[in-house]
Amino acid sequence: MRKKIVAGNWKMNKDLQEGVALAKEINDSMVADKPNCGVVICTPFIHLAKVADVLDQSVVALGAENCADKEKGAYTGEVSASMVKSTGAQYVILGHSERRQYYGETAAMLKDKVELALANGLKVIFCCGETLDEREAEKQNEVVKAELKDSVFHLSAEEWKNIVLAYEPIWAIGTGKTATSDQAEEMLAYIRAIVADNYSKEVAEDTTILYGGSCNAKNAPELFSKPDIDGGLIGGASLKAEDFKGIIDAWKK
Repeated sequence: MRKKIVAGNWKMNKDLQEGVALAKEINDSMVADKPNCGVVICTPFIHLAKVADVLDQSVVALGAENCADKEKGAYTGEVSASMVKSTGAQYVILGHSERRQYYGETAAMLKDKVELALANGLKVIFCCGETLDEREAEKQNEVVKAELKDSVFHLSAEEWKNIVLAYEPIWAIGTGKTATSDQAEEMLAYIRAIVADNYSKEVAEDTTILYGGSCNAKNAPELFSKPDIDGGLIGGASLKAEDFKGIIDAWKK
């Protein structure tokens, strides 16, 4: 059975004290009422070490939102995969559309980041997704296929076990627009099919694929009821413990 996961992506929100308080609140609510899925919170770099101290990572795992495409050295302001791992984090988000769009991250850079993350024992939540223009031109399948092919499909089947995929239609991130559950299921089924083509049907069936893009406690039960949707990568709704728990509890319905 492939793992069901709800992951929070805090983005550039919460100062250190607020972040530790939120992590503690999420952790306490999960420990008190055990989730029916894996739970991950991905925080800004400065939070990681302190947040690791307040989490029971058998219940709530910790992740970073990014890592460098270099191992170490004279790269002022960058944070390496080994640094992320040393904080106690288990996961890292790579390939988020905001990183691609605002910071010019290319498929080749992401390939390097993925390899360094895996080499340092991190699990990767790898994001893919199309813009509104690409969706309207019905190019979403080729866009997503290219993003995966150029950055992660070179991995061995063994390495692939540490990859979680997240489909995030860029037109639905933070816009309040959500892909319909049928649109999301159609794309996640397609992604699972191209994973099967690249590896095998067994590998594809074991791959956790998340939906991201304005997922909330109201629409999560319908999204999560679809056979290929294994959970969510949650932005804004992960910044309040109660809202985040509402999405996690969708797996209990």
